[in-house]
Amino acid sequence: MKLIDVKKLELLYSENFEKNLKGRRILFEDIDPLLQKLSSKFKKEILGHSENNIPIYKISIGTGKIKILIWSQMHGNESTGTKAVFDLFNFFEECNAELSEVYDQIFKNCTIQFIPLLNPDGAIKFTRENANNIDLNRDAVERKAVESSLLRSVLDEFNPKFCFNLHDQRSIFNVEGSPNPATISFLAPSVDEERTVTEGRKETMSVIVSMNSLLQQIIPNQIGRYTDEFYPKATGDNFQKLGHNTILIEAGHFKDDYQREITRKYNFYALLQGLYFISTEKNYGNFEPYYDIPNNDTKFLDIIYKNIKMAKNNSIQIVDIGIQLKFKVIANKLAMYKHIEKVGDLSDYYSYNYINAENLDIKELELSNS
Repeated sequence: MKLIDVKKLELLYSENFEKNLKGRRILFEDIDPLLQKLSSKFKKEILGHSENNIPIYKISIGTGKIKILIWSQMHGNESTGTKAVFDLFNFFEECNAELSEVYDQIFKNCTIQFIPLLNPDGAIKFTRENANNIDLNRDAVERKAVESSLLRSVLDEFNPKFCFNLHDQRSIFNVEGSPNPATISFLAPSVDEERTVTEGRKETMSVIVSMNSLLQQIIPNQIGRYTDEFYPKATGDNFQKLGHNTILIEAGHFKDDYQREITRKYNFYALLQGLYFISTEKNYGNFEPYYDIPNNDTKFLDIIYKNIKMAKNNSIQIVDIGIQLKFKVIANKLAMYKHIEKVGDLSDYYSYNYINAENLDIKELELSNS
């Protein structure tokens, strides 16, 4: 298994970083100028339009026989993968001498199609769903949304061997048995309720093993694994079932990184390593270490207020309040707010931010349960 030199990656990332994409809310108007500037290395075309008539692009690069499809932001409020994709575009544009072998192998052996920002309407609202309140990741069978039909049309026409489905996960996820947030999580989707380990799933798992092996050198014990419970309507499960090896990458929390600018870097590293592995590997038999990646758990909270007094049943109780920081659009700007996630004894939960609130009134905390 070939791994990219981590030291070279770390030194060169600043050259590939797309500085014009920052923050959690990435819109079509943010990526359109960057798409227009892509060089002739890339083939770009408008695949179609969203429910609200915003263009959805397909970008192609590479000359090889191995076909790979990558899409991001099928949930409009999950933009880290989109930023990582544009960092990847910059990598292909620059072709750094120190990593030329990685570039050459991918470009020579793979043909890659990208759909950056599949759900531009949801991006504006900063919601998972599209303009018609359809979750595209649960629309793979019925394909009620025009965006779902566009994605499936590319799958059927292109017939990729591998797919990368890029998502974000909430900051509540930690690595099971650890106080660490799950900064990156992976999933090799199941093809049936029995979670049968098909040859395609083994190939998918082996790609994930390579990505995990790289990331463990940089963020050890901060990589998790999603449950492989079968979801009959989910995109990854259905694409895997159709014979297209589908790798889910879930970008999560890193300490103090609420704009996901550090996580995007690790998302980019994972993508690049995955592509490099696919472009060079002949044997996909090393899949069992996939099961050594700890499961995701839901024990991480952004803030834990300790020892707060609450009135209940004519008495005062001492409880902890766990906060997840969430986002919503107000006056076309993204605002962060404190959402009450858990109340009670939170001694078995983790956070980077514990606050002793024994002298605070809960009304002073400006919390929301919406």
